[in-house]
Amino acid sequence: MKKVVLLLSVTLITIQSISAQTIKGLFDKVTKSTTSTSGSGLSNDDIINGLKDALRVGTDSSAKRLSKLNGFFGDAAVKVLMPEEAKKVESTLRSFGMGQYVDKAILSMNRAAEDAASGVGNIFWDAIKKMSITDGLQILRGGDFAATDYLKSITTKELTEKFRPVIEASLVKTDATRYWKDMFTTYNRFSAKQVNTDLTAYVTERALNGLFLKISLEEQKIRKNPAAQVTDILKKVFGGK
Repeated sequence: MKKVVLLLSVTLITIQSISAQTIKGLFDKVTKSTTSTSGSGLSNDDIINGLKDALRVGTDSSAKRLSKLNGFFGDAAVKVLMPEEAKKVESTLRSFGMGQYVDKAILSMNRAAEDAASGVGNIFWDAIKKMSITDGLQILRGGDFAATDYLKSITTKELTEKFRPVIEASLVKTDATRYWKDMFTTYNRFSAKQVNTDLTAYVTERALNGLFLKISLEEQKIRKNPAAQVTDILKKVFGGK
């Protein structure tokens, strides 16, 4: 009987020792993952504040640049052009000496995108303020565009609702919507490959794509370029990576 009790005692002590080591190992891994990834001994508050600052800088800079005159129109990377399925129509119109109408349509689409890019700061800032510690750690360990992807996932719906009426009003003001609908409604009668006649939806989508592209490039700069780390917290979080 004494042998059985002794055996049970040894077994229990061994199990407790293994459990303690396992828990300690997990704790060490968690601690290491929250510090080594982001430099030397950063707190969770440092990480979250740094990421919020990065997103604030990136979104402010991108929105202000795009909302200026020719912010979209003068930037080949984000310029709103005719959709791919409309290239044939554009080519035909130009061949008949109607290129000026196509050019006006393209200009009006970009002016609408520029109008919509202003005044989106509150949407971004509200989303940034809600970032959790878990979100922050995942973003910090992610790729060059992890913060942009996070922001895109939680703001696209609200931004679309914000952009659409502004773009629609701008397109109506320049008669772009009417010309687009007349032109492509006629074209669709004779083509198997249909063109979306909802110009507002198309320009809204392109404008948002351009906005997030610029934000992603700002994020990449902040992660990699010390000169882009314009605040102390950005230097602390990203400078040590």
